[in-house]
Amino acid sequence: MQILVTNDDGVQAPGLLALAQEMRKLGEVTVLAPDRNWSASGHVKTMHKPLRVHDTRLADGNPALTSDGAPSDCVALALLGLVKDIDLVVSGINPHANIGDDVTYSGTVTAALEAVLGGVPGIAVSVHTTSAFQGERDYGSSARAARRVAELVIANGLPPRLALNVNVPHLPDEEIKGWRVTRQGVRIYKDELVVMHDPKGKPFYWIGGEYPTAHLDEGSDYYAIEHGYISVTPLQLDMTNHKALTDLQEWKFTP
Repeated sequence: MQILVTNDDGVQAPGLLALAQEMRKLGEVTVLAPDRNWSASGHVKTMHKPLRVHDTRLADGNPALTSDGAPSDCVALALLGLVKDIDLVVSGINPHANIGDDVTYSGTVTAALEAVLGGVPGIAVSVHTTSAFQGERDYGSSARAARRVAELVIANGLPPRLALNVNVPHLPDEEIKGWRVTRQGVRIYKDELVVMHDPKGKPFYWIGGEYPTAHLDEGSDYYAIEHGYISVTPLQLDMTNHKALTDLQEWKFTP
């Protein structure tokens, strides 16, 4: 079993280290991750400049590869031949939940989707901590949850064009209530535009605002993690709204 591990927080992020260590219990692991933080980068394909890859080492001394590309670039580089015979791609562990509409922004999730585009099963893993959390995160329970999901994917496979988005409460193993297969929920963003000025008086802009929340709808990813359950959401590449597809057939596009 050849497993590619990546993330969107950078190759030296502690969540990636915890994930790689657990994945090594299942097979051969190659780490190829960005050389910097690409959080909220979305699904990127770098085509306007060359990409570089360098050797590095993780904090535990194991070798890794790092690239100046985005998380999805890292997966594409690997699948296009930089890493041979990949059976599974696991992305994470992100230090905040990736739920609801986050999946369109998340470099963690879109790395898993890039794997699916390349015909390889993809898993994205995040740990849910609140905006009030302070201190050092413990990635142990989320890493072990990732390993369990990976074991099941190895045993059962995944349908084509489908990835799994896993969100784990930031709790010790004994306090996690169990598992829920969930649907993608709805995020509530509270973004605001912050306008500032440089020393020459020219304006620049920062997208700020409060930490997002979500609708607490039963059966959703957010509902599960808020109630102490691990959420596993199947994500498909087909984003077609099939009801709207039928409705739009009734529109008269030709005047």
